[in-house]
Amino acid sequence: MTAFVHTPYATASRPFTIGLSSLDPTRWITPDNDLTHYLDEKRRLATTRRDDIFRATADSLPTQHECLGLIVDHLETHHPHLCRREGNTFHIGGHKIDLEDETVPPLMRAGFLVQDDLVIMKRREAGWYMAAAHLSFPSSWSLAEKFDRPMEQIHAHVPGFQDGTRNAAMINRIFDNLLADQPAERFNWSINWRQKLHHPETGRNDAATPDEAVIRVERQTLTKLPGTGDIVFTIRIYLDPVAVFENHPEGARLASALAEQLDALTPEQAAYKGVDVQRRRLGNYLRDRHFAKNSA
Repeated sequence: MTAFVHTPYATASRPFTIGLSSLDPTRWITPDNDLTHYLDEKRRLATTRRDDIFRATADSLPTQHECLGLIVDHLETHHPHLCRREGNTFHIGGHKIDLEDETVPPLMRAGFLVQDDLVIMKRREAGWYMAAAHLSFPSSWSLAEKFDRPMEQIHAHVPGFQDGTRNAAMINRIFDNLLADQPAERFNWSINWRQKLHHPETGRNDAATPDEAVIRVERQTLTKLPGTGDIVFTIRIYLDPVAVFENHPEGARLASALAEQLDALTPEQAAYKGVDVQRRRLGNYLRDRHFAKNSA
């Protein structure tokens, strides 16, 4: 897989902040050389674990259709070299999708076109709910836990984002005020110990050695759909083994930045990320191995 496309741990942004920035709509979906691998894995999961990776409420169907149409238009407009359409058949990444196949939910058809996971958020009386999701590559959570629940319950266990917090109120305001022609993006990162896209289980592994650590970066985007007014939340996963720092031209700087962010986590944040036991060991590895090499 392509390594170190995004390095949010080496920026001024800090974990457990909202950190939204404006997004150029032409960069909504960013396929790369790993497209076929991701699409292969999505197809495999849809066959073997469909109930784990797809759920939708009945009232989300119009939004699913709108999302599918926008993704097809985006790919044809901005990535024509990667795709081809023949009538209702769409070719991309070595796969073909019947865009009119009603045996496959529209959001799943859309998900089969991109590396990103797709989540539909719908405004109801009690707030913004997860109304549909094609979630092939979760980061230590399951769709069953959060589907058809309001934002406050989705973030119930995230430090600083629980119901009643300033961040929780701010997210709802952001969703309410998001404009259809002004999408946004943010990044998140965590530490896992396996280079695995479908990762619903905990990322904790207190017995692993530091060189086994894998940085799991999420690129998340928010787009308000002009027709329904609902929001499509995309999640793209990047997996970067820390061992690759050694041969990366910016390896020493990136390793240092990651070590500093691990140090800065509060005990509650470190426990949530599953690195409360490992973070000092991993931080020392990042400093000792790469700083020493850099200064030699």
